[in-house]
Amino acid sequence: MAKNYLAFDLGASSGRGIIGTLEDGKLSLKEIHRFVNGPQEKNDSLFWDFKSICNEIKAGLKKAFAENPDISSIGIDTWGVDYVLFDRDTGKVKCQPYNYRDPRTDDIWLEVEKTISLDAVYARTGIQYMQLNTLYQLVAHNQQRPQDFDNAVLLFIPDALTYMLCGEMTCEYSEASTSNLLDPVKRDWDFELIEMLGLPKDIFPEVVPPCSKAATLKPEFQKLLGCGSVEVVKVGAHDTASAVAAVPAPTDRNWAYVSCGTWALLGAELDQPLCSEEAGKAPFTNEGGLENKIRFLTNIMGTWLFQETRREWNEAYRNISFAEMEAMARDAKPLKYLVNPNDASFLTPGDMPERIRDFCEDTGQGTPKSDSEILRCIYDSLALYFRTKTAQLEKILGVEYQCLNIVGGGTKDQMLMQMTADCLGITVESGPVEATAIGNLLAQAITDGDITNLADAREVVKASFPIVEFKPNSDLKPQYDAAMVRFNEICSKTIGLSV
Repeated sequence: MAKNYLAFDLGASSGRGIIGTLEDGKLSLKEIHRFVNGPQEKNDSLFWDFKSICNEIKAGLKKAFAENPDISSIGIDTWGVDYVLFDRDTGKVKCQPYNYRDPRTDDIWLEVEKTISLDAVYARTGIQYMQLNTLYQLVAHNQQRPQDFDNAVLLFIPDALTYMLCGEMTCEYSEASTSNLLDPVKRDWDFELIEMLGLPKDIFPEVVPPCSKAATLKPEFQKLLGCGSVEVVKVGAHDTASAVAAVPAPTDRNWAYVSCGTWALLGAELDQPLCSEEAGKAPFTNEGGLENKIRFLTNIMGTWLFQETRREWNEAYRNISFAEMEAMARDAKPLKYLVNPNDASFLTPGDMPERIRDFCEDTGQGTPKSDSEILRCIYDSLALYFRTKTAQLEKILGVEYQCLNIVGGGTKDQMLMQMTADCLGITVESGPVEATAIGNLLAQAITDGDITNLADAREVVKASFPIVEFKPNSDLKPQYDAAMVRFNEICSKTIGLSV
C-alpha cells in the first residue's frame, strides 16, 4: 500500500514543500509549494523573517492536503546553527531570530578565548570553529541583549517550526549538534561548557533523536486542513543530516560524500566521534546523523560563490542563468586564477566578483579581467579544495576512497562534477538532486515503520532516482597535480573561516 509523507525543506535562499509517496520499495516526489527565503537587513544586522517562514509553511500545508489528504506525517529540515527564543509562559517569539551571516560574531572568539581556548572547545564538542556557530552567536547575543534570555526557551529553526505545528518544545539531535555546545559522545548538551560561557542553562530543552515522533498537529491545523491527528516527526532536522541519509552509498568500496549546495559539506560517516588534535586542525567537525551516526565533515563555501556572483551581475547589468555561467566558464583558460573558497572575505553577502579580483591581486596572481575568468576561478578552486579536503580526510581516517558521492542541488552542474572527478582522480557518483527532501521523507518512513533502517533507506534511493557516474580523465592529472602545489601555497597565506 502506498504511503504519503510531507517534507518541508528550507535552505538559506529558498524553501519548498514536497509530498513523497513510498510504494513497492520506490519513492516518488511531487513539489507542491516553493518560496523565496533569505536574510532581512535591519539596522545593520541580518535576521530571518520567521513570521513569513511560518506563513509559507501554512500555505504549503494547505496545498499539500488539498492535493493529497492522505498524508501520514510531516517533517521539517533546515540549515543549522540559527535559533529562535520563545517565552516559556506565553509560547510567543521573544525577538526576531538572527541570520548566521550577521557580523556581530566577527571577533567574538576573542571573548570566548578569555574563558576557554578554541582548541579546548573542539576537544569537548568535536565541532570546527566557525564564527557563525550557535556558541558564538549566543555569546554575542548575551553581551548585546541579555534580556532576551529571560524566561526563554531556545529552539533551532526546524524545531521552532515543528513547535509552531504541534506545540512540542525539544531540540532534534542532528540540528543541535551544529551548535558547538553538544557533548558528541553523550549526544547531549555540554552544560559545563554552557556555564563556563556564562549562558543560562535553562534555555536549552531536551535533545531528542531523529526518526522520533514529536506530537500530532495542533487542533487548529487539523480544523484548517480538514485532517485528523497527523504526526509531526523529528527527521534529520539539519538539512545535511537528511542529505547524507539519502546518499546512495556503495556497499563494495570506500566512499566519502559531498552535500553540495550553498554550502558544500565533505566528509565520511562514522560510528563514533573523532575529536583528535589532527582532526581539529584540518578542520573536520563531528555532527549528528540518523541512527546515531557521526557526520565527520568539513564546511566549504560551495555554490554560495556562484549564487552571490550571479546576484551581483543580475542586479547590476544582466539577467544570467547558472547554465549560462557554466558555458562562460568553459571558455576561460583553466587553472589561471585560484582562490581559497573558505576565505573569510567571501562569507558575507556582497560584490563577490570584486572580492575574487581583490583576492587574486592580493595573492600576486594578477586580476581576472573577464566574467568568464571569474567563473572559471570559482570552478577550479572548488575542485581543488574538494581534493585537498578529501586527501586530509583519507589521512586522518587511514582510508583510501574509490568513490565520492555528491548529492544536492550542486549536482545539476555537470562541469563541476566532471572537474571534481578529474581533479581527485576517482569516480564521482552524482545524485540525487533532491537529497535533502528525500532524506527527510525517508526518516519519516523509518519512524512510521515502513522502512526498517538507514541501510534499507539507501537501497530505496538507488531504486528510485537516477545516479550519474563521472569517470576521471587521467590525461588531466599532471595539470591538476601542478595546480595543487600553487593552490596550497595560496590557501596557506590567506585567512580562512577558522582562526
